Amino acid sequence: MSFLLEVCADSVQSAAAAQEGGADRIELCSGLVIGGISPSPAMFREVKRNIDIKVRVLLRPRFGDFCYDEYEFRTIRDEVEQFRDLGADGVVIGILNPNGTLNVEQMAELVKAAGGIGVTMHRAFDLCRDPFEALEQCVSLGIDTILTSGQKSSAWEGRELLSELAERAAGRLDILAGAGIGPDVIEKLAVCTGVKAFHMSGKKVVDSRMEFRREGVPMGIPGFREFDIWQTDKGQIRSAAKVIRRLENS
Repeated sequence: MSFLLEVCADSVQSAAAAQEGGADRIELCSGLVIGGISPSPAMFREVKRNIDIKVRVLLRPRFGDFCYDEYEFRTIRDEVEQFRDLGADGVVIGILNPNGTLNVEQMAELVKAAGGIGVTMHRAFDLCRDPFEALEQCVSLGIDTILTSGQKSSAWEGRELLSELAERAAGRLDILAGAGIGPDVIEKLAVCTGVKAFHMSGKKVVDSRMEFRREGVPMGIPGFREFDIWQTDKGQIRSAAKVIRRLENS
């Protein structure tokens, strides 16, 4: 495969900035501040109206673990079908059993529902008990990408496992390195792991356009102000894209 830069975006503005910066693909979600949950169909349609690069859609019904009840599973399956029909280039999914193994049966249903569009196993992979077993299961399921930090808090910390995963994958699927990815680490990771696909958000905090501000009325997670807006920084993406293109041409 050639090198790939995927940007995780949770707004139309961020998706547009990622494309302008030189991203190859978008992972679209909402609520990136809590790790990302499923976006709305309306946001997906607006993103597709405003960008030309490929879009994979993260499907996660809630914040928290990746062990889902039947209501949540049916929700995810319906979303796979919905975004497939809306024209998504792929879906980003992951379900675990309580014992930390990949829920192969439910994942197989989701891959079937995807109907041939791309499928990424998201960072639920980083919480599974045996990454090499999960890798082989993903290959058997027809999943084309695994997004992983090498089961560490950052991809650089997980570089040893990333290297082994890339070697064992042997081109059967793509290992997409994520967590802590930026222009400063991409080349180092590429050299020491052989990974050619990188996933980043490139976020900056933008001050709210609100002039009147009622402080002391929190609406969500403690420690996050309602007047701090997270958006993709086009400059960070452009710098990362330059590294990617240099690696391709080296």
